[in-house]
Order: sequence, then structure tokens, then C-alpha cells
Amino acid sequence: MRNWIRAFALAVMPLAAMAQETGLKSLETTDSGRAWMAVGRLNIGGSGFCTGTLISPNLVLTAAHCLYDKVTGQRIDLSRVEFLAAWRLGRASAYRAARQAVIHPDYEFGGDASTAALQSDIALIELWQPIRNTSIIPFETGNRPRRGEEVGVVSYAQDRAEAPSLQEVCSVMTRNLDVLVMSCDVEFGSSGAPVFSFDGDRPRIVSVVAAKAEYNGQRVAIGTVVEGSLTLLQSELSAGRGFVASTTQGGAQSNIGARFIKP
Repeated sequence: MRNWIRAFALAVMPLAAMAQETGLKSLETTDSGRAWMAVGRLNIGGSGFCTGTLISPNLVLTAAHCLYDKVTGQRIDLSRVEFLAAWRLGRASAYRAARQAVIHPDYEFGGDASTAALQSDIALIELWQPIRNTSIIPFETGNRPRRGEEVGVVSYAQDRAEAPSLQEVCSVMTRNLDVLVMSCDVEFGSSGAPVFSFDGDRPRIVSVVAAKAEYNGQRVAIGTVVEGSLTLLQSELSAGRGFVASTTQGGAQSNIGARFIKP
């Protein structure tokens, strides 16, 4: 598992003024989490986890590196993956196993932390059965946010594994191609977490968390833009280019979790 980096290229990139950030708000009650039920914990073999979000009744959006074993560098067996919608204090509103997944075709696990590598760190997981629950409404996606735009994040993490937290206001500090650097508070386990734009009637996913980093002593989040990549992933899935779960359930997988980068 990797740790901190000096955020790539930030030294030569101007940073936008940031909005007044809000702190993390725990969504551990039914009322506080009602609007975010489509965000869930993505369990890997019962030990490691990432964050994922429903974008349709049977599709979960997450980070590509969540689907790799960090020690072997191999894709994990999807039979070890389970999506727990609105996981909170030991219970989920829906439990679904992964059937197949597709990873951005340009993604290479274990490479460097370049912009090219991070901008393809995105994946789609198809569930064996759709989640059709009137309280769990999949989120739509939106266009990449502008530099300086306010966004928000809902994520699980090592210090909030039993309930997600919402940071309602953080900022896009800068943007390099399809990679965002944001002032959002993320930690181990936040990989794949949805980054929301609040323009419009309902929040839209504009990015997924790919890494955390550091700039001038400040912790920042690195996000992969959804726009463009999602259309490609859906085409890959429709064309049958995903990989499928084995028919045999595996044991615990201890090598998977949020991927972060160090100098």
C-alpha cells in the first residue's frame, strides 16, 4: 500500500482560490444518510475495502486499482467482491456480489503516478442482481468541474469504515487533462469514492477518488474525471470485454484497499 506523494506537477501549476471548506459529517443515522444511499462500501474478501457508487441499478463506479492485488499485481477474483449499499453500523440496505467488471483500457496497475496513469484509474462493476429499492436511487454523472468549483465527497475510510462521511464543500484546486487536484479530505479506503457537483437538482458524480497526496503540507485528493471515461467503460462492458467472477468463492483477501502514492 502506498502513502503520500508530492502532488504531481503542482509546483508549476497555479492553484485556484479555494472555497470555505466544510469538515467531515458522519452519515451514521438514517436521516443523515438518506440522500446518499447509493454510495456503498466495496468489500474485497472481507478485509480490504474501497468506496463505490451505484450509477444504475446494476452498475457500480469505482477506482480501477481497487480491483488489483497490490502484492502480486494481478486482478483480483471478482467472487471476492461484494457491494454493500449504504453500509452503516454493521448493516447495509442491499448486498450484491460482483458478476463482472471492466477497467479503463489505458490503465496499468503498479505504474508511476503520472497524469496519464491517474486519469485512467476508473472501473465499472456489474452486479449479479440489480438493486431495485425505492430508497436507493443511483446517481447520474456530470461534466468535469472547473478549476475553483465547489465539489463534495462521500467516502468510507480506515477511520470511518462503519459509516460513510460527507464533506459537502471542498474545491477543485487545479485540473490537468482528466485529473483533478482537490482540497477534499480522503484517507485509506476512500479510493473510488464519488466526487459530486451540486449544480442542478441532485448531486452528480464528476470524478472518483484515485489517490491522496500532499502539497506544501496540505493534504489533497487526486480524482479521475468521469466524463468521457464512463462512456468508454460502458462500451467495453457492452462489447463483452470485461472480466468475470469465478464460480468458486475465494477466501479472505488481505492485499486490497485504497491505493495511495508516496514520493
